[in-house]
Amino acid sequence: MAEQSKKYSQFKGQPRLPKFAIPKRYDLKLKPDLTACKFSGAVQISVDVISDTKFLVLNAAELSVTPKSVTFTSDNKVLESVEVELFEDDEILVLEFKENLPIGVGVLNIEFEGTLNDRMKGFYRSTYEHNGEKKNMAVTQFEPADARRCFPCWDEPACKATFKITLEVPSELVALSNMPIVEEKLNGNLKTVYYQESPIMSTYLVAVVVGMFDYVEDHTPDGIVVRVYCQVGKVSQGKFALDVAVKTLGLYKEYFAVPYSLPKLDMVAIPDFAAGAMENYGLVTYRETALLYDDKHSAAANKQRVAVVVAHELAHQWFGNLVTMEWWTHLWLNEGFATWVDINHAGEIDEIFDAISYRKGASVIQMLQSYLGPECFQRALASYIKRYACSNAKTEDLWSVLQEESGEPVNKLMNSWTKQKGYPVVSVKVKDQKLEFEQSQFLLSGSHGEGQWIVPVTLCCGSYEARKSFLLQTKSETLDVKEFLGSSISSARPWIKVNVDRTGFYRVNYDEDLSARLRDAIERKCLSTSDKYGILDDYYSLSMACQQSLTSLLALMGAYREELDYTVLSNLISIAFKVARIVADAAPELLDDIKLFFINLFQYSAERLGWDPKQGEGHLDAMLRGELLTALASFGHEMTLNEANRRFHIFLDDRNTPVLPPDLRRAVYVAVVQNVSTSNRSGYESLLRIYRETDLSQEKTRILGSLASCRNPEITHEFLNFLLSSEVRSQDAVFGLNVSREARETAWNWLKDNWDHISKTYGAGFLITRFISAVVSPFTSYEKAEEVEQFFASRMKPYIARTLKQSIEKVHINAAWVKSIQSEKHLAEAVKELAHRKY
Repeated sequence: MAEQSKKYSQFKGQPRLPKFAIPKRYDLKLKPDLTACKFSGAVQISVDVISDTKFLVLNAAELSVTPKSVTFTSDNKVLESVEVELFEDDEILVLEFKENLPIGVGVLNIEFEGTLNDRMKGFYRSTYEHNGEKKNMAVTQFEPADARRCFPCWDEPACKATFKITLEVPSELVALSNMPIVEEKLNGNLKTVYYQESPIMSTYLVAVVVGMFDYVEDHTPDGIVVRVYCQVGKVSQGKFALDVAVKTLGLYKEYFAVPYSLPKLDMVAIPDFAAGAMENYGLVTYRETALLYDDKHSAAANKQRVAVVVAHELAHQWFGNLVTMEWWTHLWLNEGFATWVDINHAGEIDEIFDAISYRKGASVIQMLQSYLGPECFQRALASYIKRYACSNAKTEDLWSVLQEESGEPVNKLMNSWTKQKGYPVVSVKVKDQKLEFEQSQFLLSGSHGEGQWIVPVTLCCGSYEARKSFLLQTKSETLDVKEFLGSSISSARPWIKVNVDRTGFYRVNYDEDLSARLRDAIERKCLSTSDKYGILDDYYSLSMACQQSLTSLLALMGAYREELDYTVLSNLISIAFKVARIVADAAPELLDDIKLFFINLFQYSAERLGWDPKQGEGHLDAMLRGELLTALASFGHEMTLNEANRRFHIFLDDRNTPVLPPDLRRAVYVAVVQNVSTSNRSGYESLLRIYRETDLSQEKTRILGSLASCRNPEITHEFLNFLLSSEVRSQDAVFGLNVSREARETAWNWLKDNWDHISKTYGAGFLITRFISAVVSPFTSYEKAEEVEQFFASRMKPYIARTLKQSIEKVHINAAWVKSIQSEKHLAEAVKELAHRKY
């Protein structure tokens, strides 16, 4: 045995599979047993052996392989395996043959069995009710590295192959895969379903769904059949997503100048689903809340989410599915960015699906598009897609194509953004008719990093007509304002806005003089929506990083009192919540005045919108009304709380009453929860009753989010236990974790007490990381950060390491912010003045 493991040690602990054989085609048969929650399967893989080897090494996990079934056939010669070893830690299957395998293409045969797990990854089971009876469906979720839990395969994005799939399932069920059905054969109460062979694709995009479904159908002008599948009885809720999908496919076909490459597109709502959605080629799977929209019971915010998620997943059919990143380090190429994160082991991959991959990627792409111009950018993307269709690309390949098309130094420019952590802050000050710019690395921890970027700076002065742009390639630069304005600015003191329309991926820190001019410009409504958003967002981040005082952030927030735009106000509301939380720790004696200031700040817009929808108002107004009322209720606005309670009681007696439309429910539920205490439990009990009676996922998650805001620690403890009960789907528990500041200690103790159960239930999926970040991140003391570190020291697993580190870092950032606020000299009088200002 020692001899054996020595022989295989060359394959263990490796980040990637050896390259001596490449898969070309999979012929995969699967037979799920939905009652026993098991499955059996057989796979024939056409493998191209490219160098001498008597071993084949591929991925497999949580499968039992039948050793006798393993053969390799080449030129009519059948080689049997002499050893079949599955190394669970490395998730690899090592097959040894008596002699070297013939060079060239042969066929590897493997039979295997597995369990339909309940962890929402690999080949798993999801439960639903049909005619009052609980049933199982079988679903796959393979991204990033879980196809190996369904069948032995080369489970790396670069190992693209074609897939011919066959399913044997109960005859009354719907069975879907990536491609259309070629033929079905009935055999008693079972049927065998054969699918067309797929184009070349990565294993993480293979998909299978088996269960009881209804569907709505439409097709694109060029004949692609688009369907939305959902539980029986919910079919009308799929129409909105269907409409979005058909329009979106047409849009992308034009934008990428390449048509959608499969004959059909199915989108399926899955009751138990860990992510928001997954872009499997031709068979996109979704959480119900991200695909279904109910005219009666969904809020405008739900409609927005469905549209955004469908558009995101369908973009992947080109960017990700047709052209795939070479390894997970290049994930941002799919998700819109973490090139500086080297991903070594499959166990670490789950954790890079974070804000960096999605948001930093999207921001850098937007900046590049703005710099090169939209036409040039689109042309280049279209040729990139054509060039790398059906293969794999690295980040650098994209830069090269963009550079060829534009003639600009894209490689050099983008390397400064993708090869180093973070992004810059550009500080601007006015001195003797000159503007001085200086860049440094922006870190929320407040410390100064070493980074230096090539920054595309844009600015305008006094109006959007007077613009200038330049590349800031050094630490600092000075501009003579007279030169680009053609006149003196000392008398006029016009506003100056840097990073026009926020297209550049950097923060801007203005000196006090420039800040005052911008506050004035906001009050006079001179700025565009994205500039108003950008200034606010920068100030908040700079304040958290202790580079701007809270006093100046609050003064800036005061300038937005008459703001009406949804994106700006929505950000203002979320910043207000965060500021109130940090002030409660840093200067609790100011909390009442801070709340009063925020109530005054939001009242103008709330009164303009009123409680009831107006004829012909826009989608964004409907979303805004709910957010404003939620904020006013949370900050304790008496009139809002009274009206919310009045409407809630009418709703309790009549669920179809028009006084509580879906857009208002979250606000009203939050208001009701504000009054809950151990001696007054009625609001809590009523919300639980509504939760139990509804079968709409969106309503359930709305209630969980509202109950989390309860200020009573004992009731919160009871609620947290409810999250782990069988009444809440595992995927949904995370919606109840953002507890109130008053209950965060309770939540931390609860997490420690239940950690073993939670880690067993959620395994290595990314949902477990949400427990850590939601419970740990809100703390604001160095002592708490140390306590958290000590608790997890003996419970560390590779799949939580990054999230834990980020959450503890967040606690350190909060702690530093608290200290900085406590040292502000004029904060108390500024808060008092703002709270009692008469407009």
